[in-house]
Amino acid sequence: MTTEHEAGTVASNTADHPDTFPTKFPTERFDYIVVGAGSAGCVLTRRLLDAGKKVCLVEAGEDETNPNIDHLNNLGLIWHSAQDWDYYTPPQPAAMDRRIHLPRGKVLGGSNALNAVIWVRGDAWDYEQWVEAGCPGWSWDDVLPVFEAIENYDGEITAGRGTGGPMDVRVGYERNPLQEDMFTAAEQTGVPVNEDYNSGSVEGVGRIQLNVRDGKRLNTWRAYLKPRLGDGNLTILTSAHARRLLLDGTTVTGLEVDFRGRVGTLSAAEVVLSAGALASPELLLRSGIGPAAELAEVGIDSVHDLPGVGKNLQDHWLSPVVFSTGDREVPMGEVAPAEVHFFAKSRPEVPVPDTQPLFFSVPMYAQDAAPAAQTGPGPGGAFTLQGGLVRPESRGEVRLSGPNPQDPLIVDPRVLSEQADVDALVASVRQCREIGRAEALSPWQPTEIYPGPEVADEDLEDYVRGSVVTYHHQAGTCRMGTDAEAVVDPSTFEVRGLTGLRLADASIMPLVPTGNTNAPTIMIAERAAAALVGSSVEGITAPASH
Repeated sequence: MTTEHEAGTVASNTADHPDTFPTKFPTERFDYIVVGAGSAGCVLTRRLLDAGKKVCLVEAGEDETNPNIDHLNNLGLIWHSAQDWDYYTPPQPAAMDRRIHLPRGKVLGGSNALNAVIWVRGDAWDYEQWVEAGCPGWSWDDVLPVFEAIENYDGEITAGRGTGGPMDVRVGYERNPLQEDMFTAAEQTGVPVNEDYNSGSVEGVGRIQLNVRDGKRLNTWRAYLKPRLGDGNLTILTSAHARRLLLDGTTVTGLEVDFRGRVGTLSAAEVVLSAGALASPELLLRSGIGPAAELAEVGIDSVHDLPGVGKNLQDHWLSPVVFSTGDREVPMGEVAPAEVHFFAKSRPEVPVPDTQPLFFSVPMYAQDAAPAAQTGPGPGGAFTLQGGLVRPESRGEVRLSGPNPQDPLIVDPRVLSEQADVDALVASVRQCREIGRAEALSPWQPTEIYPGPEVADEDLEDYVRGSVVTYHHQAGTCRMGTDAEAVVDPSTFEVRGLTGLRLADASIMPLVPTGNTNAPTIMIAERAAAALVGSSVEGITAPASH
């Protein structure tokens, strides 16, 4: 069998494994159906296979044939492709009535095939807030051994960092000289250096830790599941759209699926939803599981009144500060377009950083900026210091527009609807402007073109509202907890009031963490697998019952 660390060499063509990727609808009963082959679904499927379970993994997308998936510098080319669900928000009143693009992965690997593979656990404070939100067993001390077991880290090994896990975490990749100057520029403006932002304290500027192997993207599809292709207990259905859950009373018995144009049913002892913070609540709602009155409004009979489904939507947000470099060309990073980020408090009284600026070696114009941005920096090059908001107060929702599968999902984040979010993002943009003027970047001849020198620091609010874009970190729409609005049990991962149905992905986070959400999503999946069947991976345990 191929080992974990040879996973990147496993053939990706589904034709190489016809038994794993059937072209006809399977008729056998499975131990588990897993919905969604993204960061969580691939982990769950692997661990269920490790436990000897018969698993059917259902994925709406196809194989990872797009060559841009390998190379992080090309990630923007995957947006709007066949591998992108290509969601758009409704017009956002607090963002100049713009419809904001929300790329989400529709491919084996899920959104981990589209993202920047930035490995951030979050701050220890985040997980203490999860406990306070009604999720005992989710403290930093509880989740730290899980992160350690997942990681294969190449940096300085300190307490709490792992070296034997399936996910390569790399800090030793070849550096872009511009990014190194950005790092120094942040220091020169007073941002403290954080040698390891995954230590439990995120504050300060750090070199980004990436999930790459041999300079290419490493996602959970490649790290966890490819080594098990050909396993007799594994069936993967691609181009398979989960339409609704099948129930017998309050017991979920299977799944209705549109598989390559044919609608049929799959049956299993349990179904696990891991389709992400947008698609997992959508499947529940289409199955009649959610707020009964709202379902009635769109013509869906309520099967199980669960008012929290689709609520509590949170995301992180970016606003760019773009500098041209005159006639000096900007070098492209060998591995990634972003190598440096930092975490800072927008005001001293917040308990942990609420901003996470991210530095790109390329111009990152908002595609739908208001007013519209030019398409290029001019004769030379450009780089971007992205202001970033990571502790939003705004809350949105996911809801249906109609009863039919083709009726579009409404994803309304209500971006910047709370003034505190605007103020924090403005503070972050202001800080990025200051860093762009620091001495370390002067050899690059930077000239600010967005917001532009005509916009004073005290007048940035309109610019931020007109340029804000997603940081690609939607979470919270099926949050775990113990109150009446909670959707998922924090110890068993069961959907409350139902049997035979578990949920494990970013949708169950009660609060979005301080930082990128991929690492916490993988952690959630490992703990969910341990709750389902136990785990053979040292350090990974299920949350304690309450």
